[in-house]
Amino acid sequence: MYVQEWEKKFQSVPGEGYYKSFKTSGYDYFDARGYFTFGVTKYIDVSFGYDKNVIGNGYRSLFLSDFSNNILFLKLNTRIWRFNYQNLFMELNATEPRGPDRLLKKKYATMHHLDINLTKSLNVGLFEGIIFGRPDHFEFGYLNPIIFYRSIEQQNGSFDNAVVGIDFKANVAHALQFYGQLLFDEFVLAEVKKNRGAWVNKWGIQAGAKYIDALGIKNLDLQFETNIVRPFTYSHSDSIANYTHYNQPLAHPLGANFYELIGIARYQPAPKWLVQGKLFFWNQGLDSSAESFGSNIFLPNVSPYRTKDFGYRIGDGLGSKAVIASFLVSYELKQNLFIDVSALFRKQNIDASPSTPAVSKNTSVISLGVRLNMQRREFEF
Repeated sequence: MYVQEWEKKFQSVPGEGYYKSFKTSGYDYFDARGYFTFGVTKYIDVSFGYDKNVIGNGYRSLFLSDFSNNILFLKLNTRIWRFNYQNLFMELNATEPRGPDRLLKKKYATMHHLDINLTKSLNVGLFEGIIFGRPDHFEFGYLNPIIFYRSIEQQNGSFDNAVVGIDFKANVAHALQFYGQLLFDEFVLAEVKKNRGAWVNKWGIQAGAKYIDALGIKNLDLQFETNIVRPFTYSHSDSIANYTHYNQPLAHPLGANFYELIGIARYQPAPKWLVQGKLFFWNQGLDSSAESFGSNIFLPNVSPYRTKDFGYRIGDGLGSKAVIASFLVSYELKQNLFIDVSALFRKQNIDASPSTPAVSKNTSVISLGVRLNMQRREFEF
């Protein structure tokens, strides 16, 4: 199964942390999370704990998603007038090979997101984040909740991984919502004009729409989304400051060097019933055994992995096309007690390389489950 292939490649279980092998093909792990929130003033809330956080309005997020393992975090949320300002300080686990019980190396992330309601129907936000690691201390300059982190990085003479972004959400006619994100990891305008496929132009873009009570049918909601990420986005010159946690991406699960299309339909025919269908398609350029084409964000973006400076286009490398189709029927037997019947089909085709033949992989899963007061586990990658 493709989830087992992920574990072998990245030495992690998607969405989870430390794990052990169970029998021949299973994995054994704990999933514990919790946090507390309290109001410091009328306008400021503080949260501290161990859980997942998401920044964005889409099904995916190019800023911060809930794909990786739970994170120890401190969050400050300030609401004043039309402004909402969020600060996140997080302790992450650095990329390490799987091994015996030991104290894992740490790295850190600081992020802030400022959004403003320009009108009753339009919200625009600014995002900035930085990933850094220090062998002997935390970089306390990044605790400043209002200054631009990039300026602190430059003042310290460091080479930490900084990203910035813009997002928006617009509600139209009480039934439509348009949203999007634009992320910059690195951007050189002169190279964009030359159109040489420079590796230093690392960015991602998301565009999506939601249609509530679609076609006049009550409780039928549709969602469409596309995500595009340039090669080497989220990667760094070392294996510490890449945009990852516990051997998993912090943002999009595919990493980089791809474009993706998503369609989702949700229908609630009765208060206790939910019918849902999802369709994913993506095209990604995978790395070969001899060269990185920027899809694997865990690899340093320097020699010997990256072999050139120009000629990188989205999808370059070992071509990989994948489709995931899933269907779910869920019934709430009692409050927060659900019975789920689901089916998933995944098909992936990987082009041939000089040393390997073309590969076609198919996975089909039908499941029946009962869950109490918890979200469903999804493996949509």
